[in-house]
Amino acid sequence: MNLDIRAGVIAATVLAGIFFLISVITGAQTVLASRKIKFFNLSQDQKRRGWWLIVLALFWAILGILVFFYGEPVAYTIISPSPTRPASLTPSISPSASTSPTITETPTITLTPAESYTPQPSSTPHIPMAVEARFEGKLTPPAKAAFSPLVLSNIGLDDDYNPIGPGIQFTNPVGHLYAVFSYALMEDDIQWSALWYLENELVHYESMPWNGGSGGIGYTDWDPAPELWLPGDYQIQIFLGLDYYISGNFSVVGDPHTPTVTFTPTVTPSPPYTIHP
Repeated sequence: MNLDIRAGVIAATVLAGIFFLISVITGAQTVLASRKIKFFNLSQDQKRRGWWLIVLALFWAILGILVFFYGEPVAYTIISPSPTRPASLTPSISPSASTSPTITETPTITLTPAESYTPQPSSTPHIPMAVEARFEGKLTPPAKAAFSPLVLSNIGLDDDYNPIGPGIQFTNPVGHLYAVFSYALMEDDIQWSALWYLENELVHYESMPWNGGSGGIGYTDWDPAPELWLPGDYQIQIFLGLDYYISGNFSVVGDPHTPTVTFTPTVTPSPPYTIHP
């Protein structure tokens, strides 16, 4: 059973509450029962045990309160987030004409076949309207949510989702690129977005309600057609709701792979000759 840190804190709080109820009820019953004992020494001993149980109940109450309010932050200072793969993140841009954003030979976002959208450069990272219009999750992120810097790799991820052979400069053909991050103090159903820019032009994005739990390791990735990896400087921006959190930069060098057209010769049979007598 895969429990994250938040679930463990809640479970510990519930257990402390159960122990509190058991101790206070047993202690009160013991104190009341001591009054019915005729022998003074035995009565005092039982009464003393009852009060000790009541004191123990107070201890469980204080412990439960401390665990509930401070257990999760303290746990994250001691335990590194466990590897947890978030929801399957599939590219949101497909090379087909539809209401979804599409990639053309010059990477621009197309809302419909008749209307194109190109984000304007901005010094302040923000969510483009075309992306915001597709939001489904909550927009208010947790106050203490945190992300590590992005680590990039086009080789792949190991079994714990750590990037293999990370780098910041990639030579064409780039292939499938991963941007990996660790996260903590997150909440499910918060809308999270990853925007991929080339020279201030949006070329790819992912946006969905978060379902990766409170802590772990996640990634955003892009695996376009080889000719779409244009050389230049790229930036990946991570948002929760409409709030900007982190970004990572990388560059692509070398001309992109251009598919070659191969012509297959065909043989067309000549019409047969007809000999007339």
